[in-house]
Amino acid sequence: MIKKFLSLVIIFIIYSSYNSAFAHVLHYKNLNELVFDLYRNNQFIGQHTYLFNRDGQNLIVQNTINFEIKILGITLYKYFAKGQELYIDGKFHSFSSMTKQNKKEKFVKIYKNKDQFFIEGSSYKGEAPKDFIIGTWWNHLIVKSNAQISAASGRIIEQNVKFIGKETIKINNEEYSALRFHFFSSDPSLSKDKKLNINVWYDEKSLMWLKASFDKDGYWEYRLKYFE
Repeated sequence: MIKKFLSLVIIFIIYSSYNSAFAHVLHYKNLNELVFDLYRNNQFIGQHTYLFNRDGQNLIVQNTINFEIKILGITLYKYFAKGQELYIDGKFHSFSSMTKQNKKEKFVKIYKNKDQFFIEGSSYKGEAPKDFIIGTWWNHLIVKSNAQISAASGRIIEQNVKFIGKETIKINNEEYSALRFHFFSSDPSLSKDKKLNINVWYDEKSLMWLKASFDKDGYWEYRLKYFE
């Protein structure tokens, strides 16, 4: 019992120190590329790639996601998106994306005017909340944010985050010591298809995103394939 209590205390201290020490995107200064394989019901369906380009302390993160769901060789669902985040001196500056979901097109543009951020998206247009982050998941700072902005449509997703604990996970025959978090919507009245409900794992030492899983018309997983 005492050992379990001490373990929980240690995990809490680690988690708290990570929040204060590594919230800044410059923590990822050595990260150049992340590639995730996407699975639905344990079947490979596509990939999600992040490229990190730097100019001094300025950072551009470009991400591309491409997957399709087929049954008996017939494509039932196709998704393609490209987005770009810009950070100046380590601070968020702007974001833009274009998404094609089957034949439906979505978009987002986030920009700053004086001291206020604004969103122009296919689902929402207006002021951004004071405390937000883009829902692209690679930045561990998302565990501290009260709201994330949908990278596809600009929808504001108010969230709660629960630290589940420290786990050892295995991806592509590699073992990682990971910190697991559960993200869920703050508003319980939202319809099921609008609710946030996802588990995300970050590497304990580097805080690099390792894995995510959620249920939505099947069981979905993001699994880290490659990083540089």
